[in-house]
Parts: sequence; structure tokens; C-alpha cells
Amino acid sequence: MLRAGLLGLSVLCAAQVSAAEIISARYAEPTTRYGHGILGDAIEHGALRLRLADGQRVIIRLPDTHVFEDTAPRLADVDNDGTPEVIVVETDVARGASLAIYDETGKVAETRHIGRPNRWLAPVGVADLDGDGYVEIAYVDRPHLAKLLKIWRFRDGKLEQVAEISGLTNHQIGQREISGGVASCPDEPVLVTANANWTKVMATSFRNGAYVSVPVADFSGPTSFENAAVCSK
Repeated sequence: MLRAGLLGLSVLCAAQVSAAEIISARYAEPTTRYGHGILGDAIEHGALRLRLADGQRVIIRLPDTHVFEDTAPRLADVDNDGTPEVIVVETDVARGASLAIYDETGKVAETRHIGRPNRWLAPVGVADLDGDGYVEIAYVDRPHLAKLLKIWRFRDGKLEQVAEISGLTNHQIGQREISGGVASCPDEPVLVTANANWTKVMATSFRNGAYVSVPVADFSGPTSFENAAVCSK
């Protein structure tokens, strides 16, 4: 995906901002044009507001066929240039959710849309999971249906899928928040999710050339993720 000139996106700013650093991001322009309601209501967002270190404000506005179907944008340096990009869940009303990366100029990269409406994904986290120097982004594809943990690597301006693990989830229908995340363990980052039927807290990490998921605690509620010893498996 090109970094600028995207069809259907309007990027509005007062001056040239390509060298400016993003210091905050939030969703704006609430909309009911997509009635999925997976996060507890039918209100999604049609725009992304960025604040830059030099004081400028940038609005990235989606076309009417897209919404941000998400809890909050996430700042992370995915290209290792020392400044953060913005990671979002962007949904096409006809093709379902995708995970997208933006900077102050517009969309940088995007995964494939799931393929049909009312199909969503829930981000897990961002880190160099396999120690190769490139950043990986993990999410659960259809956390209420398929329950697939997918891991994508950002390299040379593109996202490439590097792993898929079944039987994991991080969201229940109607919840306002996404559960789990990334634990910064001493030896490596660890992805924390639940198993498919919400009975175990699961830890996924890169070991001996492959991603491995193991149970680390019983699940008995939201605090189970905080209390699980994910770094001592």
C-alpha cells in the first residue's frame, strides 16, 4: 500500500508534516454507518486525529465504506526509524476488518480484509517476537468464531504473515476492552491470550524456530491475565 495518495482517504493538515513525530492519536467522528456492534454498541469512528511533536494536528478521514472498529489506536515504531506509527483496526463495511498502519501522511500498510461483513479481528500486541530485528504485529482473527492467532512481520514497507496458531482468543462479544497483550519477559516478548473456551491463560512465544503456545494459568476472570506467571513457563 502506498504511503500517500490513497483513493478515498482525505488527509487534512495545515502544513507539510512528513518529518514530524506523532505523539498522540485518537479516533474521531463517531458514526453508526456500520451496525456490527461487536464492542458493545453500534458506534464506530470515521476519522483518526493525530497530534504531532511540532504542534500540528492531522485528521485522516475514511471513506463512507470504511470505519475504525476498535477500542483505541496504538502507537508503535514498526519500521525502526525511532518514531511511532499508528496501528488500527479498519473495517470495510462489505469485506470486514483488517489491521492497518498509518503515519502522518496516510496509510502505510494493511493486512487483507477478512472477506465479509460482521467479521472482526482483535489486536494482541506489537514487538520483535522472533529476535530478527523486524517488528511483528499479532492479532486474533475472528476471536468469537475462527479464533486464529495471526502474526505479521513489517518489512520493507509491507506486512507479511509469518505464523498462524488456532485455538486462541482475546475478546468476548460485547466487551469494551480487548484482553491479554504482550508481556515483556526477560528472554523474549510473550503474547498473552485465552484458549478457545476461556478456561486457560495462554502464553505464545518464539522458541527453537517456531511459535509455541502453552497454558500458564486457569482463567477465572479479567485479573487472570494480570496474575498469570507468563514469564516462567
